[in-house]
Amino acid sequence: MPDYKAPLKDMQFVLHEVFNAEQLWREFPALQEVNRELADAILEESAKINEGLIAPLSQSGDAQGVRWQDGNVITPEGYKEAFKQLAEGGWAGLSGEEQYGAQNMPKMLILLFEEMLYSANIAMGLYLTLTSGAALAIANHASDELKEKYLPNMYAGKWAGAMCLTEAHAGTDLGMIRTKAIPQADGSYAISGTKIFITGGEQDLTENIIHLVLAKLPDAPAGSKGISLFLVPKVKVNDDGSLGDANGVNCGSVEHKMGIHASATCVLNFDGAQGFLVGEINKGLQGMFTMMNYERLSVGIQGLSAGQAAYQWSAEYALERLQSRAPSGPQNADGAADPLIVHPDVRRMMLTQKAYVEAGRAFAVYVGKQLDTAKFGEGEAQAKASALVELLTPVAKAFLTDKGLEGTVLGQQVFGGHGYVKEWGMEQLVRDVRISQIYEGTNGIQALDLMGRKIAANGGKYLAPLLAEMRGFVEENGSVAGLAEFLTPLSGAIDNLEALTETVLSRTADGDANAVGAASVEYLHVMGLTLYTYMWALQCKVILSGDSAQSEAFNQAKLHTARFFVEHLLPQADALSASIRNGSDSLMAIPAEAFLSA
Repeated sequence: MPDYKAPLKDMQFVLHEVFNAEQLWREFPALQEVNRELADAILEESAKINEGLIAPLSQSGDAQGVRWQDGNVITPEGYKEAFKQLAEGGWAGLSGEEQYGAQNMPKMLILLFEEMLYSANIAMGLYLTLTSGAALAIANHASDELKEKYLPNMYAGKWAGAMCLTEAHAGTDLGMIRTKAIPQADGSYAISGTKIFITGGEQDLTENIIHLVLAKLPDAPAGSKGISLFLVPKVKVNDDGSLGDANGVNCGSVEHKMGIHASATCVLNFDGAQGFLVGEINKGLQGMFTMMNYERLSVGIQGLSAGQAAYQWSAEYALERLQSRAPSGPQNADGAADPLIVHPDVRRMMLTQKAYVEAGRAFAVYVGKQLDTAKFGEGEAQAKASALVELLTPVAKAFLTDKGLEGTVLGQQVFGGHGYVKEWGMEQLVRDVRISQIYEGTNGIQALDLMGRKIAANGGKYLAPLLAEMRGFVEENGSVAGLAEFLTPLSGAIDNLEALTETVLSRTADGDANAVGAASVEYLHVMGLTLYTYMWALQCKVILSGDSAQSEAFNQAKLHTARFFVEHLLPQADALSASIRNGSDSLMAIPAEAFLSA
């Protein structure tokens, strides 16, 4: 398995030169102490710990997997010690409130740490990032008493967090959950029910696990309007903060999965466990979605991370592996053959990986910027950022993971037969990233959320500011020498996205109940390609304006990759758009029983 090397140059280029993060942070009082020097120090230390400590455990952890024994989960060798080092290094508390021991770092920076962590070892990363997400929900919705009692140890990495939504009969449709919460005389609730697919629901890395559980009171309204959110510790916590008795939370089994073998995916049984209300009764989804908006970006970053690792490894392989001669004649005259990188199809695969990874990293930081502005900003800027977060979250989750899987498969293809053999690590990347398209809401559900709730439900209100921003960028930078070759396709993509939106909205208004569902996945991909075109234009503008502090080789590689993207990948949007314009008739006309015909 090749070594992982963090792409620090590109991370710093995107963070500091493309998005001017330090200038943005100065605008927020809560981030006054965060500057470029601190950000770069965090990135560099992150690279060291992920390259040297976390990445070497990935392949062995995959081979060993987790073990379930009498209700306990045993993680692979080295995981407990590595997690302890992450905790002691403060990596579990990068985000969150300083008054409870966290560091309150901006999401733009944290997500780059998450990228390194997931590229090094997705399974390990899940234990840490889910704890951060659970802490976020508690910090935003729980009482001060619960915050004071639970957050410090979660931020310190002594306790982990887990989110408990899914039940055997209720996956996407959470309104069907059966887990019950019975009010108790002391103000707590007795939680009973079974949850499945709970990542990190049981493990031996921390002394306690703080579960956020969706459940219903006996008199709750039907459906999703009757869901409440509860904090349920694995081990009860005494008033003085010490650990007490076990709390009626038991792991019935772990799932045997396609990938992320070192991540414990658990069946959890709650048997009258003591729980505490988070937020208001029957409004539990509000608290959970605070966590899930961040987690969905985090899952998107898993796709980006796997794509980055696959690209890095396949690039090294393509430059070293000798196979056949270049079509134009020998390039390695003293060798028996030329390296793979001389062949056009290998270059197609490598540039596709590179283009999606580098645009995806910029897009992730762009979404992180909106999250930071929504959290720390005020006034009109905060309102716009909040709307963009709502709009872009499903795109970040789905498009980044779809392209992440595509990138790992391309990397595997570059390796040929070696990509199918375990020792090279490529097949593990394919297996590990596949779940990212499924959990935290399948990518089909993300597309429905985008097209239905974020576009159709408000007549494109959330989309309009984004279109205006991108058009403004085109107009403002038309005089930058050499940028027209990237601005012209961007302008065309913007016009196409706007017209496509109007087409779907018009069909919905005309009574086509299937218009949204039929168009949603392809529409999300058209938006993703449009946004990536914007990300490439942003990066090229920095270079062509003379504002890049990177080397000439770095800058030229960026321009080459951007050119490949707009000439060879962006045209996919045309075919997707044609499919959407063809409507839902042929999709819905076939009888259901025809799918079972011989």
